[in-house]
Amino acid sequence: MLAERLGPLPLINHFLSRMSLLELLERHVPTTDGRSAVSHAQALGVLLRSIIVEREPIYRQQESANGFAAGLFGVDAAHAGRLSDDRIGRALDHLFDTDRAALLTDVVLLVARRFGMGLQQLHNDSTSISLCGQYRAANGRRVRSRSAPAIVYGYSKDHRPDLKQLLFILTTDADGGVPVQFRCADGNTNDVSTHIETWNTLRGIAGRADFLYVADSKLCSHDNMQYIARAGGRFVTVMPRSRQEDAQFRKWLQTQSPAWELVWDRPNARDPSGPRDVWHVYKPSLPSAELFCMVWVWSTLLSMHQTHRRQKHLATATEQLGDLKRRLAAARARLRGAAQIDLQVAQILERYSVGRYLQVKRVVREVHSCWRRPKTEPLLRVVPTQN
Repeated sequence: MLAERLGPLPLINHFLSRMSLLELLERHVPTTDGRSAVSHAQALGVLLRSIIVEREPIYRQQESANGFAAGLFGVDAAHAGRLSDDRIGRALDHLFDTDRAALLTDVVLLVARRFGMGLQQLHNDSTSISLCGQYRAANGRRVRSRSAPAIVYGYSKDHRPDLKQLLFILTTDADGGVPVQFRCADGNTNDVSTHIETWNTLRGIAGRADFLYVADSKLCSHDNMQYIARAGGRFVTVMPRSRQEDAQFRKWLQTQSPAWELVWDRPNARDPSGPRDVWHVYKPSLPSAELFCMVWVWSTLLSMHQTHRRQKHLATATEQLGDLKRRLAAARARLRGAAQIDLQVAQILERYSVGRYLQVKRVVREVHSCWRRPKTEPLLRVVPTQN
């Protein structure tokens, strides 16, 4: 009885076939050298399947292909022995030289047509990818007439400012979270400056401008919103706390009671026995500074989460301030200067964002101590006599 390892590859190959991925790779990354037994498209297909199945390094692709039933990695047993790291490396070099944006557009359009994606609502987000090492040559130089992204220091969303990074920008379709557009930017790229280029690419993919573009608060800038609106686009974003509309509404909320409207009431998705997920909205009569519609949202679960986090931060900050007070009262306290003490207090308040809830006052007290000299006993000195 012969046993062969299949794994998830039959299912993966089914979807790759429906996507016609091999044909698209053959068109965009053609193999011009007739001596190659394995084409660039086949080598890239092997690497893609390996990333999905086992994530093996490039030098172990031949072992990965031979570990499964023959043909499941897109190459037969005779050609699987030629899958060296040099062969896959040459395929990756040709993929770098090709028009990858056009390749990705063709893949997305074909997937949208084959799987019935309407591209009506597209969600965008970006994240930083931290890398270990110096990468001195990865400074954005041009490689074979193409600009490579720069691996540099930037704002680390992983809270690792000691590591260099790249910025990954991904847009997915709301129907199933299917990736629609991806690009890699320099590690010090500001998220605010990425939305216009991303939206233009999505408009070219969708073939229209009236799709709903959903992004975080980095989209909420005058230039980004005005550009999309003037081009006939639609968007939904989150208003940051730095906007004056936010401060005005919070001040108005102290004395007024808005007419909240219930729009969502469903069971807790994470805890069925917990409190329900209830959303209320309020649409003010005045628009934003750019004359865009604003909607304020009140979520019960989000309110509970923020209350719990605030209490946790208050408890932690109070404990650290108490430790600082005990350190100052110690006999050998190293924080003697007022500037050093104020800096330590400010860092604690800023780290836990509790400056508006805790008031810390430094009080100078004069402590008088009396030192009493101990009594001395009479000293008896014996001096030998001379005869």
